[in-house]
Amino acid sequence: MVQSTPADLLARRLADDPSRPLVTFYDDASGERVELSARVFANWVAKTANLLVDGLGAQPGDRVVMLLPPHWQTAVWLMACWSAGLVAEPLEPGVEPDGGEGPYLLAVAEEVLSMPDRWEPLAAGADEVVGLSLHALGGPLAEPRPDVMDYAVEIRGYGDRFMPYSPVDVEAPALRVAEAAAGTHVTYATLGAGELASRGAEAARSWGLDAGSRVLSDLPFTTLDGILVGLIAPLAAGGSAIIQRNLDETALDRRISLEHVTAVAGVPSWDPRDSAGARAVRRLVIQH
Repeated sequence: MVQSTPADLLARRLADDPSRPLVTFYDDASGERVELSARVFANWVAKTANLLVDGLGAQPGDRVVMLLPPHWQTAVWLMACWSAGLVAEPLEPGVEPDGGEGPYLLAVAEEVLSMPDRWEPLAAGADEVVGLSLHALGGPLAEPRPDVMDYAVEIRGYGDRFMPYSPVDVEAPALRVAEAAAGTHVTYATLGAGELASRGAEAARSWGLDAGSRVLSDLPFTTLDGILVGLIAPLAAGGSAIIQRNLDETALDRRISLEHVTAVAGVPSWDPRDSAGARAVRRLVIQH
């Protein structure tokens, strides 16, 4: 049996149901809501992969370090890396990469750019720094910097179809991420593209996800669990993910109802037994 990659999972979803929502994003601090169908999400992935490969010269096996919050563009960057055979390394700001050798590309949210101590140490080892405004309307960086490429500006010139120059190696590293933490000790995992897709499919089965699943996640993309529940598992199941940032817990039950949420990950204080409208919604059990 041929092993799938995350890009294969996305291609399968495009073939099966391109118009249904794949990713929905909420930021309760800004009031932002963005919904992307599989087709629109894939277009963004292709544009970003083309930027990485043709614009920045990334080669299979190269590293992309990310200082990005839970956001639909973070999901796009992760999938763009995996589509191009790159190694995604999502980090919390201020955390040094654990392992890995050689130069890398650095993707930084604009809010982190305002904190030089959080990103400049990483920029010293980067071939290129890309800044993401994460603006709801696709606006550029509020304060452009000559040493930082503006993603919102540059991405406009790249095509919405991507084809890697060579097939992605299912066994080559695709993700280096915090797997579990106990106090100050963090365990890191390195997964190949095939293993990552397999872990997503296994998680989808263990959580009982299917094509009708709508999974709301309040977990960051800086852990393996956060990536599985917020992107890979719903994609593998044919369902959809709702990425939540700056959650206003007083709005959660109403959001669950409006978005037809079937499962919730994160939000430790939320208990479906306390909400009549959410009693049919399951809390996903995260193992770590």
